[in-house]
Amino acid sequence: MYQFLRSILFWFEPEQVHYFSMGWLKRLAGLPLAGKMLASRFNVSHPKLVTKAFGLTFKNPVGLGAGFDKNASYLTELEQLGFGHVEIGTVTPRAQDGNEKPRLFRLPEDKALVNRMGFNNEGVEVIAERLRNWQLNITRLDRDGKTGAEEGKRMIIGGNIGKNKTTPNDYAYMDYDICFRKLFDYVDYFVVNVSSPNTPGLRELQEKESLRKILTHLQEINYGMPVLKPILLKIAPDLNNTQLQDVIDLAMEIKLDGLVATNTTLDRSKLSDAGKIRAAEAGAGGLSGKPVQNRSTEMVRMIYERTGGKIPVIASGGVFSAADAKEKFNAGAVLVQVWTGFIYEGPAIVKSICKGLL
Repeated sequence: MYQFLRSILFWFEPEQVHYFSMGWLKRLAGLPLAGKMLASRFNVSHPKLVTKAFGLTFKNPVGLGAGFDKNASYLTELEQLGFGHVEIGTVTPRAQDGNEKPRLFRLPEDKALVNRMGFNNEGVEVIAERLRNWQLNITRLDRDGKTGAEEGKRMIIGGNIGKNKTTPNDYAYMDYDICFRKLFDYVDYFVVNVSSPNTPGLRELQEKESLRKILTHLQEINYGMPVLKPILLKIAPDLNNTQLQDVIDLAMEIKLDGLVATNTTLDRSKLSDAGKIRAAEAGAGGLSGKPVQNRSTEMVRMIYERTGGKIPVIASGGVFSAADAKEKFNAGAVLVQVWTGFIYEGPAIVKSICKGLL
């Protein structure tokens, strides 16, 4: 059914389709009984799926990567689709429009996307308030016995944080500081994003000393809080092995809670001939989907081997099926995230992967 629907949706501009589809899902989920029907249709619950990572308990190991629900607008609907966790953002201190449209492109021959969104989001104040309201609603429903918000049954929320485009890199750590403090009470873990290719100069912050400044600052804030929140770092697939080793060394040194491997890539060499033509027409932007799969898995394996599994890894890149997820787990990942796979495989992707894992 979804394959037929996708063939129609793919005739239209991708970003418009995104908001159209999620808008209709939100309306459907708001109808009496429809939310329960969605949850019963798409959720798979089993003790073997429950996953513990960096001090948190996930109802299943399949999450949605950052960039899909940038403003925490669809959390209820995504939970009904079965996701074990959703990473909101990337969130910046001030609202920003992102890059000029069009900025999202499909490469169907390669099951890939090119995006240059540019951290478009409503700003941390608005997003924190939306998360607060969602959290209050969950608490109310749980009190009334209408949901299972206890550990291992509720959806985990990650906060992916970044810097505003106009913030100089020398002061970037303060943007991460603001987002960390504002979102602290409303997310379960944080991901520091310095690896998007769509904000000029951002990837320069992946250099070891720049990273040290940001991450140690956040750790200091974290240790001053009543409870600790896990802090992870999202890395680019375009790091060479020396740069990756620097990241691993720093993560071990400052006791980082985990890594997310990987973000989108600038490499177009793995595309088909048709894909290369489409990518050239699309222009600049990060490539995601199947062409990133092998490099993502390779980096997960390298991190696992070089740390002895001491740093948990969330694997993101080319996950479309249970076989893809197993590939990441065999390489050493503890959780996986989908994004492009969600676009190509549809709303049943979590159920399909979870059933395949069982």
